[in-house]
This record gives sequence, structure tokens and C-alpha cells, in this order.
Amino acid sequence: MKGKVVIITGGSSGIGLAMAHEFGRLGAFVVISARNKERLDIALSDLQWQGFDVMAVKADVSIEADCKNLIDKAVEAKGRIDILVNNAGVSMRAAFKNTDLAVLKTLMDINFWGTVYCTKYALPHLLETRGSVVGIISIAGYIGLPGRTGYSASKFAIRGFLETLRCENLRTGLHVLVAAPGFTTSNIRKSALQANGSPQGETPRDEAKMMSSEKAAQKIVSAILKRKNELVLTFLEGKFAVMLNHYFPSLVNYLVFNQMAKEPDSPI
Repeated sequence: MKGKVVIITGGSSGIGLAMAHEFGRLGAFVVISARNKERLDIALSDLQWQGFDVMAVKADVSIEADCKNLIDKAVEAKGRIDILVNNAGVSMRAAFKNTDLAVLKTLMDINFWGTVYCTKYALPHLLETRGSVVGIISIAGYIGLPGRTGYSASKFAIRGFLETLRCENLRTGLHVLVAAPGFTTSNIRKSALQANGSPQGETPRDEAKMMSSEKAAQKIVSAILKRKNELVLTFLEGKFAVMLNHYFPSLVNYLVFNQMAKEPDSPI
């Protein structure tokens, strides 16, 4: 990774920040971005304190101009891009019947369109370096999760977009990875939107039983370096659930509904 340039959206916390640490340790030049400048500055200071070669660019990925600026700044700094990690995202927790449609639009704008915008402007540079485009989705991109219609829809859309991009570039050398963490300790649940669009605050799930962001980041970085096409993390709520859904979708619907219904203050 020496001399390579890595861009990570949503890089100020959770899996994004953990990936910045991983790539920093490998010697890459890391560009992190996030909407919240205060959190972004804290993350930048932390990474610099450890001696990593890093730059921060404030960007709201739901805004096309911000995505273009992010890519332009990275190219201005080092003249190339080798890896783009589309990690920025927001979740939700509300039954569709009660949800303001603006919530679903927000999720699509950030999760799906943020991935599309950043990938569009980074693609010419990635084709030059035969680099990697990475989309961080979720098990919700394989299985519809009740109470998370907008989240699942956006993650399914990202998977469809990136799988098609991979097929289009079979002869160009572009690498495309779709990575799906299971339930992971991350800020995304605390900022998950409720039916009226306000953040839910404390997560109702037991974070202690989840994979850590650091562990997820290690596995995702390893998959990028090995140029894998797909990565599904965790066994029972990840690989096994996706496999079972392929063969027994009705059973999985039943199991997923029952599990989600048991959450404290479940919206379903």
C-alpha cells in the first residue's frame, strides 16, 4: 500500500475510521470524509498523532458537488486514486406505514446516491490505476429487514449498482467489492432515523454481542487487498442467513420478523 491513495467516506467513526487506521498502518495515504466537521477533525488528529499520512475533506455525500470536490482534493494532493471505500451511510428504525417519505429519500440520497456520485467522479482515476471500488452495504442488502424499509432498499440498490459496474468492467481491470457487515458496533444505529426523521439516540440492541468495528475493518481491508468480489461478515446473522434466504425465503421472513419484533420498543 506504500504510495497508494485511499478515500473513505464516513471516515470519522465506526468502520470507516477503523479502516483508516488499517490502511494507515499499511502505509497508504488516506483521505477521510464526513459531514460533521468537529468529528472529522477529531478523527484526523487521532490518525495524525499515530503518524499516518492522512487528509480530511468535509463532504456531505448526498450533495453531488461535495463528492466531486472530495475526489478532486484527493487527486490534487497525490495525483491518483487507488481505492474508494463508499462507507458513509445512515439507517432507520420505523414501520413503513408510519414513516414520513422524506426519511426514505434521505436514506437513498446518502446511502445510494452518495455511492453513485463518489464512484462516478473517482472512476476515471481508478481505471488508470486498475484500482478498487468498495461498497459497504449490510445483510439488509440481501434480506429485507422489517422496520428498515428505506435502509434495506438503499443497500439492495448499492449492491445492484456495484455488481453491474463490476460486470461492465470485466476487461478494464477495475476491482469491485461489495462488503456486507452483520450487526457491528457502530454509530450508525444511534443516528438511525425514526418515523419523523429524528435520530433514535441510544441503540436498542446489545452492542456487546456484536462484531467490533475494528474486526470488521480488518476483514474488509483484507478482502480489498485480495480483490474479492463479495464479503459477508458474521456467520449466523450473516453468511448462514444469506444462504438460508436463497433456499427458504419464507422461513427467513418468519425468523427475521420474530427477531426484530423482540427488540425493545420494536416498531413492528
